[in-house]
Amino acid sequence: MDFEQRTIDIARRNVEEGGRPFATVIVRDGEILAESPNLVAQTSDPTAHAEVLAIREACTKLGTEHLTGATIYVLAHPCPMCLGALYYCSPDEVVFLTTREAYEPHYVDDRKYFELDSFYGEFAKDYTERRLPMRHDAREAATDVYKAWQKRNGGERRVSGTPAS
Repeated sequence: MDFEQRTIDIARRNVEEGGRPFATVIVRDGEILAESPNLVAQTSDPTAHAEVLAIREACTKLGTEHLTGATIYVLAHPCPMCLGALYYCSPDEVVFLTTREAYEPHYVDDRKYFELDSFYGEFAKDYTERRLPMRHDAREAATDVYKAWQKRNGGERRVSGTPAS
């Protein structure tokens, strides 16, 4: 099966149905584990990106938060939210089929606090310098939650079974 073409077809169908031009297909051992279009327009959920939805489905199906052994096909280079989700699920590879530079003459998804062409730079800034207003309100009780988690897990800091580099 041509998983790249399937990703394109899902995105095209989503556009024809009034959705946004993004899709994801997750494959392991030559089989599709999950696939999804972007459903932001249909659900009014700004986190309903194709990558996030497909990752949720695949991980739920497998009963794990790790997608080792999988290849994830995405229509376009992932946004920062999706890139974070992709890092967290640890696939073997992510294949993107177009770049922001290629689709930008046809589609722009800029928001109040970011423009895609500068957003990765925002991540690198200290929270006090970001466009999104943020403040740190230090609470010892917040750190105590992590201490309780560590104690409950036999003194371990790392989640059991997490793939490491």
